[in-house]
Amino acid sequence: MTTAISPRLTSATAGRVLRQLRHDHRTVAMLLVLPSALLGLLYLLWADVPTPPGQPDTFDRVGLTMLGVFPFVVMFLVTSIAMLRERTSGTLERLLTTPLSRLDLLLGYGLAFGLAAAAQAVVTVAIATTVYDLDVTGSLSLVVLIAVVDAALGVALGLLASAFARSEFQAVQLMPVVVLPQFFLCGLLVPRDQLAGWLQAVSDVLPLSYAVAALQEVGASAEATGTMWVDVGVVAGATLLALGLAAATLRRRTS
Repeated sequence: MTTAISPRLTSATAGRVLRQLRHDHRTVAMLLVLPSALLGLLYLLWADVPTPPGQPDTFDRVGLTMLGVFPFVVMFLVTSIAMLRERTSGTLERLLTTPLSRLDLLLGYGLAFGLAAAAQAVVTVAIATTVYDLDVTGSLSLVVLIAVVDAALGVALGLLASAFARSEFQAVQLMPVVVLPQFFLCGLLVPRDQLAGWLQAVSDVLPLSYAVAALQEVGASAEATGTMWVDVGVVAGATLLALGLAAATLRRRTS
């Protein structure tokens, strides 16, 4: 097995994953429909709740940040289970006896699910701004970009988490461990500067905090800010780090 990265093998892996995904209608529905459906539930939840004078609409504030949270959660779940199936079925072991390297495999997965994330983000943002009348101060293209980067983070962490699971049930069990602490501490429920000191320190090392902060910047400013780009860069860096760790811990098969 080689350790060099081959663009040809990476693209071939991405093509194989996309073909598999195309025939898995339930997963496609989960990727494209579930985030919009959950966002719609939030819209209905706050539809008849009056907004205090001078305060931003609750759905506009929470719904915007959820455009980053939902792709992260969905992609983590789908990717961790998909990679686990590759390993338990023996497909991964057969692939790694070819010139395909671990990085080729993981980058191929990242590329395939990154394209799926782009489609997911476009669909969800389009429905949120038209059907649910979500009002965003900044550019919608920036919202889509952040949602895609956040989904890529979910893909990378899902690939990393799959190395520590022996069954699909265990992969699902890892989701609360990886996702819920980030959701609780990202600043959506309580502003990060109001957290206890040690909780704020934990929040500062969790990448979802920066994704939410980037979306909040888009919601507050009509122009892209330097702070937003720094936050996006932190999420992208965390994604690359998670992919590197996933390549280092990837096992051929589950005993």
